[in-house]
Amino acid sequence: MPNPLIRQATAEDWPRIWPFWHRIVAAAETYTWDPDTSEEDARALWMGPAKRVFVAEDDTGAVVGSAYLTPNYGGPAARIANAGFMVDPDRGGRGVGRALAEHVLAAARADGYRGMVFNAVVETNPAVALWTSLGFTILGTVPRAYEHPRHGLVGLHIMYKELA
Repeated sequence: MPNPLIRQATAEDWPRIWPFWHRIVAAAETYTWDPDTSEEDARALWMGPAKRVFVAEDDTGAVVGSAYLTPNYGGPAARIANAGFMVDPDRGGRGVGRALAEHVLAAARADGYRGMVFNAVVETNPAVALWTSLGFTILGTVPRAYEHPRHGLVGLHIMYKELA
């Protein structure tokens, strides 16, 4: 897929995000959110007011991925970001995730964040390879913390990248 168009999401994008958001979370393989999350709760989780949300569109205008950027902590630690990324499973392996990641990392730097932390990356998630290729390090792993539907109990990585 050629470079997707990445832009700020609007409220009108949610109906195009929800189908793959639901599919990914319901699969219970990569996110720690409840697989039975309602659409209303999902929208609040992904599109909440503290988050900058982005969408990736293909050349037909279809939304093929989404990401958010938000502070991970508050107060004196508010310059450490957190982010979430989802790519439509039917569009995986075509560079959408990498393009979203590079866009969000650049936005985080532009917003003055000093670093980005991921609090719970399922260790069997194929995106771990993407994050490490982009300079994230695994700070630690909570062993046997995630009940994966195919792999059983697996760890959750805490990953970090300095942005300064």
